[in-house]
Amino acid sequence: MDCVEYTLCVRQILTVGLLKRIICRKRDNLWRESFIFVPIMIEYIRGELAELSPATAVIDCNGVGYAANISLNTYSAIQGKKTCKLYIYEAIREDAYVLYGFAEKQEREIFLLLISVSGIGGNTARMILSALSPAELVNVISTENANMLKTVKGIGLKTAQRVIVDLKDKIKTMGMSAAGGASAGLLLQPANAEVQEEAVSALTMLGFAAAPSQKVVLAILKEEPDAPVEKVIKLALKRL
Repeated sequence: MDCVEYTLCVRQILTVGLLKRIICRKRDNLWRESFIFVPIMIEYIRGELAELSPATAVIDCNGVGYAANISLNTYSAIQGKKTCKLYIYEAIREDAYVLYGFAEKQEREIFLLLISVSGIGGNTARMILSALSPAELVNVISTENANMLKTVKGIGLKTAQRVIVDLKDKIKTMGMSAAGGASAGLLLQPANAEVQEEAVSALTMLGFAAAPSQKVVLAILKEEPDAPVEKVIKLALKRL
């Protein structure tokens, strides 16, 4: 490896982490480099919102553009803003260095829980958080509503059940921490969880998308917790 190639290689690694040690060894008459480095952990990025799409946000921070994959929830939260702050999760693989950005810490925490489930990667977790808000997802897991979760693209029944089994106990703590926020009123009691599921199922059969139907039904049950399923459906039809 000549000096130019060596310099470029070191620069590339420094963009991902701190260079810890370089080991050169000779094998089959070829010199190879092994790099051991400590990743730089980015907590958040704050700066000018240079580009924004429903899937990606580019933040200009002191002249450097950071591209982060985002969910629709984060997209809605930062849309129209000139500057923003995204909490970051770094996915570092052998062939890629990917940033995921979140407008709220809670969404990042739920994202981390989701990717801890076998079979759920970063893109699938982002898809789930695009279909359901953090509060709605907490509710779905808490009430073991696998049918609602499997309406998310790429999630089958077995995967939905695995998410619920793996995260139900963990999500309880998160649900309690969210009790002081907007999600508190969205955590349904088991008594009307069945009404919610039946209403969403009926609306889906009528041709409405599952995610918007879920949001409307949750809002109605928050206003009228004792409403029967027929009334919930009628009210939802007026709002969808």
